[in-house]
Amino acid sequence: MQSVTLNNGVEMPILGFGVFQIPAEETEQAVSDALAAGYRLLDTASSYQNEESVGRAIKNSGIPRADLFVTTKLYVQDAPAEENTKRAFEISLNKLGLDYVDLYLMHQPYGDVYGQWRAMEALNREGRAKAIGVANFYPDRLLDLIINNEVTPAVNQIETHPFFQRTTDQELMREHGVQIQSWGGFAEGKNDLFTNPVLSEIGEKHGKSVAQVALRWLIQRGIVAIPKSVRPDRMAENLDIFDFELTGDQMAAIATLDTGGTLFFDHHDPAMVNWLSARRLDA
Repeated sequence: MQSVTLNNGVEMPILGFGVFQIPAEETEQAVSDALAAGYRLLDTASSYQNEESVGRAIKNSGIPRADLFVTTKLYVQDAPAEENTKRAFEISLNKLGLDYVDLYLMHQPYGDVYGQWRAMEALNREGRAKAIGVANFYPDRLLDLIINNEVTPAVNQIETHPFFQRTTDQELMREHGVQIQSWGGFAEGKNDLFTNPVLSEIGEKHGKSVAQVALRWLIQRGIVAIPKSVRPDRMAENLDIFDFELTGDQMAAIATLDTGGTLFFDHHDPAMVNWLSARRLDA
């Protein structure tokens, strides 16, 4: 498995397994299958409400903890944000059954971002979160956080797929030492991604599926990807992307698919800001 080196020296696999939208009752089996297939990066979040299932799969796998890279995420916290962030982290850690996480992300750029980040910096200093980062931060919010805090986020996990390619965002992150990570790498099939003629033609030339082409395109750009599936055959297929390389012309062809906008929700939309900010999680 290829890896990327984060800005604090932590090594992170470039391809992992995400559990967003997998029901809690199905997550343990899905993660067990993913680990058996060879995945070592696992990505969950408090808001997914399946951390306990991820933790059980880790415990039952028999895989040494040092061989795994586990990410979870902090949701928006009420004041006092520093105190509540530390509490939320303890809840996640207990649900996962772990002594530390490899990466702890601030899931949304809302609430008392500074208070939440100060608490995350403390968790990082303590070694309980080996690396800290953010998710869904657009360039303005990311740069503001970098300029006005001690620790630069190691990762920014954002919507990135062939229809929303985030090239300008990635360049800014590269300038500041922030690793870009994709969520929604398959765009959840929107815009008929799996039958897209450009991606299909490229796949045929390499004897690969559209999903494999999309993942190869991400990692070839140096973007960490976390595809999700509950099917072991698809899990194996998604891992099988290290034996081919897209040509410059093929990368350029995929670049033409960029619409420049989200296919899911806009973090600048007041209605979405209100909904995400008002949402709270049960412990």
